[in-house]
Amino acid sequence: MVKKSGKAVSFTDEEAEYIGQSKLARLATSSARNQPHVVPIAFEFDGESFYFSGWNIQRSLKFRNIQGNDRVALVIDDLVTVRPWLPRGIEIRGRAQVEENDNGVYVKVTPERKISWGLTPSAAIRNGGLN
Repeated sequence: MVKKSGKAVSFTDEEAEYIGQSKLARLATSSARNQPHVVPIAFEFDGESFYFSGWNIQRSLKFRNIQGNDRVALVIDDLVTVRPWLPRGIEIRGRAQVEENDNGVYVKVTPERKISWGLTPSAAIRNGGLN
């Protein structure tokens, strides 16, 4: 669980399982001048926080954006089927911080808010999955 102002962000078993099966997310950052930037990233998840790095990450726009504005969003999603239309996914909003270990520089994203959809069959039907 992640603490924020006395509240905790925790992931349900369904959310954690879905995240664990995924290897690719889209990361949204914003520059100090509020210019948005969205890129795919490979990530790791330890049950509480998200981590990513990359070849030459320190020269990337996402890295520069995070240094000037630590607010980020991650989206992990897919389509179960298109007929019927059954999307599923999770959006995580939080703060990114640059860290370093023996393997090099990486970014840790600490969730502050999350929204998921369609991760269980009943949720997909409740959320209009038959469009």
